[in-house]
Amino acid sequence: MSDITRKLKGPRSAAPALLVDDLKRRAAEQDLMDVAYAPLDSPVGPLVVAATRRGLVRISYVYEDPEFVVEDLAARISPRVLEAPERLDDVRRELDEYFDGTRTNFDIAIDWRLTAGFTRKVLRATARVPYGSTSTYREVAGKAGSPRGSRAAGNALGSNPIPIVVPCHRILHSGGGMGGYTGGLDKKIYLLNLEGAI
Repeated sequence: MSDITRKLKGPRSAAPALLVDDLKRRAAEQDLMDVAYAPLDSPVGPLVVAATRRGLVRISYVYEDPEFVVEDLAARISPRVLEAPERLDDVRRELDEYFDGTRTNFDIAIDWRLTAGFTRKVLRATARVPYGSTSTYREVAGKAGSPRGSRAAGNALGSNPIPIVVPCHRILHSGGGMGGYTGGLDKKIYLLNLEGAI
C-alpha cells in the first residue's frame, strides 16, 4: 500500500489536505516549485508574501485578492506556484522582527525580476534609505539617474512589488507631504511611526 493510499484510508475530510501536503512535499523534493507563497498576519493587516529561489519577489497587502496575486505570479514568473509557508520562514521571521521593533535591516535576498529599467533603479535607491530616515521623490529620482524624474519616481514607487522590505513608505514629497502609498496612507504613517521617522 502506498503512502498516499494509507493517508486516504484515514478520515475522509483529511484526504484533500493530505494530498495537497504530499503534492507540496514532492514539488519541493523534485525542485518543481518556482514560486512559494504564504499568507502572513501583520500589524498593518494580512499580507501575502512570495519568494523564488533568487529571493523575496512579492509582498501584497490584502486589498489584492490572494488569488489575483497567485495568478499574477504564475503569469509573470512561472505557473509553478504553490502555497508553501515553510519556504518563507526566513521572510516571515524577519518581518515579525521588524514589526516587533527588533530588526532595522532586512537580510533576505530580493528577486527584482518584477521590476525593470527606471523603476528598478528607483526601487534599488529606495532600498538604501536607512531605517528611521526619509527621502524625497526628487532625491530617489536623482539617485536613479533622472534628477527631474520626481513624477516617474512616484509611479515607480507606486508599483513597488515588495513594500516594507523595499521601504517606499520612507519616500515623501519634497515639501514634506506624505505623498501616496500602495497600502494606503494609514499604513505608511504606521510604518514611519514604528521606525521613529515621524
